[in-house]
Amino acid sequence: MSAQQLRRLHYDDSASGRRLARQDLAQLVEWRVLARLGRRVGGVRSGSEGFVYGLDVAGQRLVYADRRRYRTPWTPEPAFLAHALAVTELAVQLQERSRVHPLERLSFDAEPTSWRRFNGPGGQRLTLKPDAYVVCVSAEFEDRYFVEIDRGTESLNRILDKGRLYGRHWQSGREQTAHGVYPQVLWIVPDLRRRDQIVGALGALDPKHWRLFQVTTNQAAAQRILDGVAGT
Repeated sequence: MSAQQLRRLHYDDSASGRRLARQDLAQLVEWRVLARLGRRVGGVRSGSEGFVYGLDVAGQRLVYADRRRYRTPWTPEPAFLAHALAVTELAVQLQERSRVHPLERLSFDAEPTSWRRFNGPGGQRLTLKPDAYVVCVSAEFEDRYFVEIDRGTESLNRILDKGRLYGRHWQSGREQTAHGVYPQVLWIVPDLRRRDQIVGALGALDPKHWRLFQVTTNQAAAQRILDGVAGT
């Protein structure tokens, strides 16, 4: 997560909140709970809020107490890092908006917790790997989503292959047995042009599978999810 994302989640949007966030993050780095990665978001001008953090060894011990080994964090490639921060940004935006319209429950599982293993039509073992699995519960509704964050870098053939895999997972019935409903698959894209491309690619699927999917933009995604659970 970026320093800005952490600050938005846990501190007031004020000068004192930003100062306290800087102090706390520096302390957590000193204690090796967090590690500051080697790349910034937004360049040098972004200041301390542009730093990106991962769990350091002490932080991993706190979060994953049952592991036998802990790895020193490293800075991933730019494309991987940008994608991870895009997933995190959706989680932060959902938390921010849920403060205005409180929910009974909001859960956000990123990879690999979001993954689903299942048997395909021929009995082969398959793994579906959504970027996130989101559950929103209000007094009246419960909505579930598999989320795919698209940054416009994947070929449309790969998008189509992923759509087919979702269709196989839906046909397996495992998710419906566990939760009584299959999640909406929400593709989140950078702009309207890419949205039209994704819609066109998924439109080549079996018509009975098309109802599994919706496509929206980064700007509208969090509100789209929360509008659904609000019944609007």
